[in-house]
Amino acid sequence: MPDLERRAMKLMESWHNAPNRTALLIDGARQVGKTYLVREFAHTHYQHLVEFNFIEDPDLTRMFGKPRKADDILMRMELASDEPMQPGNTLVFLDEIQQCKEVATAIKFLVDDGRYDFILSGSLLGVELEDIRSVPTGYLTEIRMFPLDFEEFCWSQGVSEDVFAMLRDHFERRIPVDEFVHDRLKRLFSQYLVIGGMPAAVASFTDNKSIGDVRTIQENIAHEYRRDISQYARREDRLHIRSIYDLIPGELNNPNKRFTFSKIEKNARFRTTAADFDWLAAANVATPAYNVDEPKRPLKMSMERNLFKLFYSDVGLLTGSFLKSTSLDILDGVEDVNYGSIYENLVAQELTAHGFDDLYYYNSKKLGELDFLIQDRNDNVIPLEIKSGKGYKRHRALDNVLAADTYHIQQGYVLGPDNVSVSGRVTYLPIYMVGLFTNE
Repeated sequence: MPDLERRAMKLMESWHNAPNRTALLIDGARQVGKTYLVREFAHTHYQHLVEFNFIEDPDLTRMFGKPRKADDILMRMELASDEPMQPGNTLVFLDEIQQCKEVATAIKFLVDDGRYDFILSGSLLGVELEDIRSVPTGYLTEIRMFPLDFEEFCWSQGVSEDVFAMLRDHFERRIPVDEFVHDRLKRLFSQYLVIGGMPAAVASFTDNKSIGDVRTIQENIAHEYRRDISQYARREDRLHIRSIYDLIPGELNNPNKRFTFSKIEKNARFRTTAADFDWLAAANVATPAYNVDEPKRPLKMSMERNLFKLFYSDVGLLTGSFLKSTSLDILDGVEDVNYGSIYENLVAQELTAHGFDDLYYYNSKKLGELDFLIQDRNDNVIPLEIKSGKGYKRHRALDNVLAADTYHIQQGYVLGPDNVSVSGRVTYLPIYMVGLFTNE
């Protein structure tokens, strides 16, 4: 696999350089590159990496089986490790810790001991990592990893960070991007819609440019997610969760993209399936966006939990579920493809990766529908309309909301196919700029 530059590496550097050392927890869905990144980080910063994987070797859980002192646990680690454990120069990597919940009890004592650095990782599938978050403050730093976002994908294709520094400047000053750069980024964006951000898919495309190989990787990842549902979800919930996951592409193709509960099972209701949706979101394989009664801050207070859209955590897994001919049409920029659901999935993925933990939308018979609402660090509500066709300057709902003084929304954005421009209180941005909205 070629080296893929990841933004999470900088967060790991910050953890390593912090004056008060903690254990580091890296979570995220399977196949987003957690294990690979830890190994790369260890290679650069430590003489020794001691790795324990609780799925590959379930017997390792015995190291934490009973309440023990740090000396006892470390002695067992030394016996179980093939790599020497040298104090001050060794990183201990505890992988797939959802299989060993006792780590949550032990990590405080291991951090206090101070001889070794510890990185913990888990997939969150089955929502098995909640116990680890009970570790007292000051003992655990958490990083959440996602598939490669569009900027990281562009890095893998030889685009320098300077290009995105330029984009940020044009974003802030609301001035058009050079047409040559604009066209190049649009082509890369079309590729990203098909390939997505799963590291194995990006690496394969970077190596051999084969969309067929990419689709095989995507299918394997989707199968692995389904297997994990069968392994980690409660037995009585597995069928519903699997059905929900498989229904996402079809539901996004509906005109309003809102999830219909009756598709899961006849007469199904939200109150009986809410935990199943929560499971997929907590496992980081699906991202919800909830309807709000009003586009007013705080958005969470007017959230309607039983009305929502559900997106895949990676847009490539969405387009990988389509016919191969559709993927080829997307690569070629064919205009009669229904880009609406694909663009919205991409936007949900990018916003989540850039710190917007909660996504919302607004739908009113009177005013119309806003595709996304986000709330920034200054508590401002920002409406985003996602457009894929030539009529991107028609946006009735956005105009209505901006005109309503009661909502106090000063500016709206339309993300679409064209270059940067401004008309009154509406800023038009090329869709590839969505990652410049950040709440990190």
